[in-house]
Amino acid sequence: MNKNVRKAVIAGNWKMNKTRPEAKALLEELKPMVADIKNVEVVACVPFTNLETALAVTEGTNIKIGAENCHFEKSGAFTGEISADMLAEMGVEYVVLGHSERRQYFAETDETVNKRTIAALAAGLKPIVCVGELLWERECNITEEVIARQIKLDFFGISADDLKKCIIAYEPVWAIGTGKTATADQAEEVCAFIRATLAKLYSAEVAEAVTIQYGGSMNAANAAELVSKTNVDGGLIGGASLKAADFTTIINAAENG
Repeated sequence: MNKNVRKAVIAGNWKMNKTRPEAKALLEELKPMVADIKNVEVVACVPFTNLETALAVTEGTNIKIGAENCHFEKSGAFTGEISADMLAEMGVEYVVLGHSERRQYFAETDETVNKRTIAALAAGLKPIVCVGELLWERECNITEEVIARQIKLDFFGISADDLKKCIIAYEPVWAIGTGKTATADQAEEVCAFIRATLAKLYSAEVAEAVTIQYGGSMNAANAAELVSKTNVDGGLIGGASLKAADFTTIINAAENG
Protein backbone atom coordinates (compact mmCIF):
# COMPACT_ATOMS: atom_id res chain seq x y z
CA MET A 1 0.00 0.00 0.00
CA ASN A 2 0.97 3.59 -0.47
CA LYS A 3 -1.12 5.47 2.09
CA ASN A 4 0.63 8.72 1.23
CA VAL A 5 -1.21 9.00 -2.08
CA ARG A 6 -4.38 6.91 -1.75
CA LYS A 7 -6.76 5.57 0.86
CA ALA A 8 -6.43 2.08 2.28
CA VAL A 9 -9.85 0.43 2.49
CA ILE A 10 -10.90 -2.84 4.11
CA ALA A 11 -14.50 -3.61 3.18
CA GLY A 12 -16.52 -6.58 4.33
CA ASN A 13 -18.90 -8.11 1.83
CA TRP A 14 -21.41 -10.02 3.94
CA LYS A 15 -23.23 -11.47 0.91
CA MET A 16 -26.57 -13.14 1.85
CA ASN A 17 -25.80 -13.57 5.53
CA LYS A 18 -27.07 -12.27 8.88
CA THR A 19 -30.52 -11.35 10.13
CA ARG A 20 -31.01 -7.92 11.67
CA PRO A 21 -30.34 -9.11 15.25
CA GLU A 22 -27.25 -10.99 14.03
CA ALA A 23 -26.05 -7.93 12.11
CA LYS A 24 -26.49 -5.75 15.19
CA ALA A 25 -24.56 -8.21 17.35
CA LEU A 26 -21.66 -8.46 14.89
CA LEU A 27 -21.33 -4.70 14.47
CA GLU A 28 -21.60 -4.08 18.21
CA GLU A 29 -18.76 -6.56 18.71
CA LEU A 30 -16.70 -4.94 15.95
CA LYS A 31 -17.06 -1.30 17.02
CA PRO A 32 -14.68 -1.27 20.00
CA MET A 33 -12.22 -3.53 18.20
CA VAL A 34 -11.66 -1.00 15.39
CA ALA A 35 -12.32 2.25 17.26
CA ASP A 36 -8.65 3.24 17.25
CA ILE A 37 -8.09 2.61 13.54
CA LYS A 38 -6.92 5.87 11.96
CA ASN A 39 -5.31 5.10 8.61
CA VAL A 40 -7.74 2.59 7.09
CA GLU A 41 -11.34 3.09 5.98
CA VAL A 42 -13.45 0.32 7.55
CA VAL A 43 -16.57 -0.60 5.58
CA ALA A 44 -19.32 -3.17 6.11
CA CYS A 45 -21.34 -3.96 2.98
CA VAL A 46 -24.48 -5.66 4.21
CA PRO A 47 -27.71 -7.10 2.74
CA PHE A 48 -30.44 -4.57 1.94
CA THR A 49 -32.55 -5.75 4.90
CA ASN A 50 -29.72 -4.96 7.31
CA LEU A 51 -28.88 -1.47 6.05
CA GLU A 52 -31.09 0.50 8.43
CA THR A 53 -29.90 -1.56 11.40
CA ALA A 54 -26.26 -1.24 10.37
CA LEU A 55 -26.51 2.52 9.89
CA ALA A 56 -28.10 2.97 13.32
CA VAL A 57 -25.57 0.77 15.11
CA THR A 58 -22.53 2.43 13.51
CA GLU A 59 -23.72 6.05 13.74
CA GLY A 60 -20.92 8.23 15.07
CA THR A 61 -18.28 5.51 14.65
CA ASN A 62 -15.48 5.01 12.13
CA ILE A 63 -17.33 2.13 10.43
CA LYS A 64 -18.89 3.05 7.09
CA ILE A 65 -21.83 1.16 5.62
CA GLY A 66 -22.20 -0.07 2.05
CA ALA A 67 -24.78 -1.98 0.03
CA GLU A 68 -24.09 -5.02 -2.13
CA ASN A 69 -25.66 -3.76 -5.36
CA CYS A 70 -27.89 -1.09 -6.86
CA HIS A 71 -29.95 -0.63 -10.01
CA PHE A 72 -29.00 1.83 -12.72
CA GLU A 73 -32.39 3.54 -13.02
CA LYS A 74 -33.56 6.16 -10.53
CA SER A 75 -37.04 4.61 -10.22
CA GLY A 76 -39.60 2.67 -12.20
CA ALA A 77 -41.08 -0.75 -12.86
CA PHE A 78 -38.11 -2.82 -11.69
CA THR A 79 -39.63 -5.17 -9.15
CA GLY A 80 -37.19 -6.26 -6.48
CA GLU A 81 -34.53 -3.67 -7.31
CA ILE A 82 -33.07 -0.84 -5.24
CA SER A 83 -31.88 2.45 -6.73
CA ALA A 84 -28.70 4.31 -5.87
CA ASP A 85 -30.79 7.29 -4.77
CA MET A 86 -32.66 5.09 -2.28
CA LEU A 87 -29.35 3.99 -0.78
CA ALA A 88 -27.96 7.51 -0.64
CA GLU A 89 -31.10 8.83 1.04
CA MET A 90 -30.60 6.28 3.84
CA GLY A 91 -27.05 7.41 4.45
CA VAL A 92 -25.27 4.53 2.74
CA GLU A 93 -21.80 5.58 1.50
CA TYR A 94 -20.48 2.61 -0.50
CA VAL A 95 -21.90 0.07 -2.93
CA VAL A 96 -20.36 -3.11 -4.36
CA LEU A 97 -20.89 -3.45 -8.10
CA GLY A 98 -20.04 -6.15 -10.64
CA HIS A 99 -19.23 -8.88 -8.15
CA SER A 100 -18.56 -12.17 -9.92
CA GLU A 101 -21.54 -13.76 -8.16
CA ARG A 102 -23.77 -11.08 -9.66
CA ARG A 103 -22.23 -11.67 -13.07
CA GLN A 104 -22.44 -15.47 -12.77
CA TYR A 105 -25.85 -15.95 -11.17
CA PHE A 106 -27.78 -12.85 -12.19
CA ALA A 107 -26.55 -12.23 -15.73
CA GLU A 108 -24.87 -8.90 -15.04
CA THR A 109 -22.59 -7.72 -17.79
CA ASP A 110 -19.89 -5.10 -18.15
CA GLU A 111 -22.50 -2.88 -19.76
CA THR A 112 -24.84 -3.06 -16.76
CA VAL A 113 -21.91 -2.67 -14.35
CA ASN A 114 -20.97 0.51 -16.22
CA LYS A 115 -24.53 1.84 -15.98
CA ARG A 116 -24.74 0.99 -12.27
CA THR A 117 -21.41 2.69 -11.62
CA ILE A 118 -22.54 5.85 -13.37
CA ALA A 119 -25.81 5.82 -11.39
CA ALA A 120 -24.01 5.26 -8.09
CA LEU A 121 -21.63 8.16 -8.74
CA ALA A 122 -24.53 10.43 -9.71
CA ALA A 123 -26.19 9.63 -6.38
CA GLY A 124 -23.02 10.44 -4.45
CA LEU A 125 -22.14 6.85 -3.57
CA LYS A 126 -18.62 5.40 -3.68
CA PRO A 127 -18.64 2.36 -5.97
CA ILE A 128 -16.48 -0.68 -5.26
CA VAL A 129 -16.25 -2.15 -8.76
CA CYS A 130 -15.17 -5.80 -8.98
CA VAL A 131 -13.09 -7.28 -11.78
CA GLY A 132 -11.44 -10.66 -12.13
CA GLU A 133 -10.70 -13.63 -14.35
CA LEU A 134 -12.03 -17.19 -14.35
CA LEU A 135 -9.66 -20.08 -13.63
CA TRP A 136 -9.91 -21.15 -17.29
CA GLU A 137 -8.95 -17.66 -18.43
CA ARG A 138 -5.91 -17.65 -16.14
CA GLU A 139 -4.88 -21.09 -17.37
CA CYS A 140 -5.18 -19.81 -20.94
CA ASN A 141 -2.85 -16.94 -20.02
CA ILE A 142 -5.34 -14.21 -20.90
CA THR A 143 -5.74 -12.65 -17.44
CA GLU A 144 -4.49 -9.25 -18.60
CA GLU A 145 -6.77 -9.23 -21.66
CA VAL A 146 -9.78 -10.06 -19.49
CA ILE A 147 -8.96 -7.45 -16.85
CA ALA A 148 -8.20 -4.73 -19.41
CA ARG A 149 -11.51 -5.37 -21.16
CA GLN A 150 -13.44 -5.16 -17.89
CA ILE A 151 -11.70 -1.94 -16.86
CA LYS A 152 -12.32 -0.30 -20.23
CA LEU A 153 -16.00 -1.28 -20.32
CA ASP A 154 -16.91 -0.88 -16.65
CA PHE A 155 -15.51 2.67 -16.54
CA PHE A 156 -16.53 3.76 -20.04
CA GLY A 157 -17.62 7.39 -20.04
CA ILE A 158 -16.53 7.99 -16.46
CA SER A 159 -14.43 11.10 -15.92
CA ALA A 160 -11.08 11.21 -14.18
CA ASP A 161 -12.62 13.08 -11.25
CA ASP A 162 -15.31 10.43 -10.85
CA LEU A 163 -12.82 7.59 -11.24
CA LYS A 164 -10.97 8.91 -8.17
CA LYS A 165 -14.18 8.36 -6.19
CA CYS A 166 -14.25 4.68 -7.17
CA ILE A 167 -12.50 1.66 -5.69
CA ILE A 168 -11.52 -1.26 -7.89
CA ALA A 169 -11.55 -4.70 -6.29
CA TYR A 170 -9.48 -7.33 -8.06
CA GLU A 171 -11.15 -10.63 -7.28
CA PRO A 172 -9.89 -13.63 -9.24
CA VAL A 173 -13.09 -15.64 -9.63
CA TRP A 174 -11.25 -18.89 -8.95
CA ALA A 175 -10.33 -17.63 -5.47
CA ILE A 176 -13.76 -16.42 -4.27
CA GLY A 177 -15.23 -18.64 -1.59
CA THR A 178 -12.98 -21.53 -2.62
CA GLY A 179 -10.29 -21.19 0.02
CA LYS A 180 -7.79 -20.67 -2.79
CA THR A 181 -5.94 -17.39 -2.73
CA ALA A 182 -3.77 -15.71 -5.28
CA THR A 183 -0.24 -15.43 -3.97
CA ALA A 184 0.81 -11.99 -2.84
CA ASP A 185 2.94 -11.71 -5.96
CA GLN A 186 0.02 -12.71 -8.21
CA ALA A 187 -2.23 -10.15 -6.53
CA GLU A 188 0.42 -7.45 -6.86
CA GLU A 189 1.01 -8.29 -10.51
CA VAL A 190 -2.65 -7.87 -11.48
CA CYS A 191 -3.26 -4.84 -9.25
CA ALA A 192 -0.21 -3.19 -10.82
CA PHE A 193 -1.56 -4.06 -14.27
CA ILE A 194 -4.90 -2.47 -13.37
CA ARG A 195 -3.09 0.70 -12.32
CA ALA A 196 -1.06 0.69 -15.53
CA THR A 197 -4.25 0.27 -17.55
CA LEU A 198 -5.83 3.23 -15.77
CA ALA A 199 -2.70 5.28 -16.47
CA LYS A 200 -3.11 4.61 -20.19
CA LEU A 201 -6.82 5.45 -20.14
CA TYR A 202 -6.52 8.52 -17.90
CA SER A 203 -3.09 9.51 -16.58
CA ALA A 204 -0.42 8.24 -14.21
CA GLU A 205 -1.48 10.81 -11.64
CA VAL A 206 -5.11 9.65 -11.72
CA ALA A 207 -4.09 5.98 -11.63
CA GLU A 208 -1.91 6.56 -8.57
CA ALA A 209 -4.88 8.06 -6.72
CA VAL A 210 -7.22 5.09 -7.20
CA THR A 211 -7.59 2.54 -4.39
CA ILE A 212 -7.24 -1.02 -5.71
CA GLN A 213 -8.25 -3.80 -3.33
CA TYR A 214 -7.58 -7.51 -3.47
CA GLY A 215 -10.45 -9.88 -2.81
CA GLY A 216 -10.71 -13.63 -3.05
CA SER A 217 -10.24 -15.50 0.24
CA MET A 218 -8.20 -12.80 1.95
CA ASN A 219 -8.17 -13.82 5.59
CA ALA A 220 -6.49 -13.22 8.93
CA ALA A 221 -3.58 -15.50 8.02
CA ASN A 222 -2.63 -14.00 4.65
CA ALA A 223 -3.75 -10.38 4.92
CA ALA A 224 -0.46 -8.92 6.13
CA GLU A 225 1.51 -10.35 3.21
CA LEU A 226 -1.10 -9.25 0.66
CA VAL A 227 -1.39 -5.65 1.88
CA SER A 228 2.40 -5.34 2.08
CA LYS A 229 2.43 -5.10 -1.71
CA THR A 230 2.71 -1.65 -3.24
CA ASN A 231 -0.43 -1.80 -5.39
CA VAL A 232 -2.71 -3.71 -2.99
CA ASP A 233 -4.56 -0.98 -1.10
CA GLY A 234 -6.71 -3.16 1.12
CA GLY A 235 -9.24 -5.88 0.59
CA LEU A 236 -12.84 -6.78 -0.17
CA ILE A 237 -13.41 -9.48 2.42
CA GLY A 238 -16.03 -12.22 2.22
CA GLY A 239 -16.28 -14.94 4.85
CA ALA A 240 -13.69 -13.44 7.19
CA SER A 241 -15.78 -10.27 7.53
CA LEU A 242 -18.50 -12.28 9.30
CA LYS A 243 -16.21 -12.88 12.29
CA ALA A 244 -15.30 -9.71 14.17
CA ALA A 245 -11.94 -11.01 15.39
CA ASP A 246 -10.80 -12.15 11.94
CA PHE A 247 -12.01 -8.96 10.28
CA THR A 248 -10.19 -6.89 12.88
CA THR A 249 -6.97 -8.83 12.30
CA ILE A 250 -7.19 -7.95 8.60
CA ILE A 251 -7.91 -4.30 9.38
CA ASN A 252 -4.95 -4.16 11.77
CA ALA A 253 -2.70 -5.67 9.10
CA ALA A 254 -3.67 -2.82 6.78
CA GLU A 255 -3.35 -0.21 9.55
CA ASN A 256 0.16 -1.36 10.39
CA GLY A 257 1.27 -2.23 6.86
